[in-house]
Amino acid sequence: MSRIGKLVITIPPKVEVKLENQVVYVSGPYGKLTRKISNRLELKNEDQQLRLLPLDNSRKVREIYGLSRTLINNMIIGVSTKFERRLEMKGVGYRGQVKVNELLLNLGYSHPILIPIPKEIEVTIEANTKICVRGIDKEVVGQLAATIRSKRPPEPYKGKGVMYTGEVIKRKVGKSGK
Repeated sequence: MSRIGKLVITIPPKVEVKLENQVVYVSGPYGKLTRKISNRLELKNEDQQLRLLPLDNSRKVREIYGLSRTLINNMIIGVSTKFERRLEMKGVGYRGQVKVNELLLNLGYSHPILIPIPKEIEVTIEANTKICVRGIDKEVVGQLAATIRSKRPPEPYKGKGVMYTGEVIKRKVGKSGK
């Protein structure tokens, strides 16, 4: 049985969780999220604590037990404190700007790159080279950060590119001239 699935989810004071027809509704100070859970799982709300229980011991239930618990926990964390991913651009002339609903990146190509920003996500640029992506849905925040990084992934010779803050790029030694 899943060790993660057995853990109890504590609900912060300003967050409200409802369950109707296997759909979990979570609302908090930063917004609302919903997610459908499997009908093979049961969710119990006991005085500001959630417990997820499997209804049988089949392989399929064991697969989704811990995942469902983590997804619900991420929903609760997201509406109470937003998720955040930070990226930085290293390279000559690399910079970014936030337009109305788009992120404009200059990454050394002959053209600027436009990335649409979803409504529930906020993107800020600090010092032209540091990007901060914030939102209540961890999946959307991580996907937007990965999309930004994929436009110019860091290369191992000079370390140029878009990388997550704190990411370590394994450097290679270039050719030696004889």
